[in-house]
Amino acid sequence: MARDGKEVWSVFFKRLKKRNWLFRVGASALAMATVAGGFCPTVQAAECHSWYCVRAKEHAQPRADAALEFVEKYEGYYIDHRYTDPNAADKVVYLTFDVGYENGNVAKVLDALAAEGATGAFFILGHVAEKNPELVRRMAEEGHLVCNHTYSHKDMTGRSADEFAAELRRMEDACRTSTGVEMAKYFRPPEGKFDVEMLRQAKDLGYKTIFWSFAYADWDNGKQPAPDASKKKILDNVHNGAVILLHPTSATNAAILGDVLRELKAQGYRFGTLDDLVGKSAGDLARRDGACCPDAAPWARGE
Repeated sequence: MARDGKEVWSVFFKRLKKRNWLFRVGASALAMATVAGGFCPTVQAAECHSWYCVRAKEHAQPRADAALEFVEKYEGYYIDHRYTDPNAADKVVYLTFDVGYENGNVAKVLDALAAEGATGAFFILGHVAEKNPELVRRMAEEGHLVCNHTYSHKDMTGRSADEFAAELRRMEDACRTSTGVEMAKYFRPPEGKFDVEMLRQAKDLGYKTIFWSFAYADWDNGKQPAPDASKKKILDNVHNGAVILLHPTSATNAAILGDVLRELKAQGYRFGTLDDLVGKSAGDLARRDGACCPDAAPWARGE
């Protein structure tokens, strides 16, 4: 049956309106679920976040996106707000390293740190503790903190409290059993992905969650950045109170770290620990060290 022009246009606009509405709904759902090129596995996908920090000029402290600053409500740290002046007499940086495996470069990074009297925090996976126990023991013996990056480097967003606790405790057990080292209670989410529940769960387990205020693309061993450009990028963006994230498997980082550390010292920076960052007291540290080392002298156990 033929339709007149008015009826045809009416049907057309109704279909267009319906199709447009479906497109908007689909696009909104996709936007909420997509974070940094991936999907958040949470039911409430909009609560999944990927950490980043925009660099500032003239060695000023960067600030996290306003939408991410809530991490500090749940004992999350990414910078030391007490050290904001780039020209202050007392300047500090915090060196942190994410370690997924050993390829010879992690030992070189430890060599550079030892040569310059610098300490940092190593966030390790289960594979590192089980396959390279002597390397982890060396980290602890040379004054570095050995910290929790999960056992298997899974995305931990959207997990139940039991699942999350099991993953972190599996890492603790692997480190304790394989190396004899007790992990410091610092956690870094794999790939920087997190949600509010994860932060709450980490806090409930006694962990501080550590993000960063500077990182760069150093993780792909098949596409390493040029050493001179990398050194310049680090030194151009260093700032007072910085939490620096480096991957010690990087051949570039292994090659330049000694030069970077010497230049930082020449600029007046000292190397703080995460215990300094979160403001732990001497008593807190003594109790932790006593728990780690039951055979230590009484003064080391805080007695």
